Amino acid sequence: MSADAFAQFEEKGVDKEETLRTVGQKFRETFLACGGGRDPLQVFIDFRGRKPSTEPLLRHSGLLA
Repeated sequence: MSADAFAQFEEKGVDKEETLRTVGQKFRETFLACGGGRDPLQVFIDFRGRKPSTEPLLRHSGLLA
């Protein structure tokens, strides 16, 4: 899940300060603000808008082109 969550930052553009700030704010409001009080899958879906994918983990691990 962590690689997929980080992929959201990559997809939106880590070199775009305003976009990075927006994604970071959403991450703060979903993952960090909950403090473990909600189901992790639902928190992830709230952040990404979909269920987790293994593709970002495989890509970050060098197992996908």
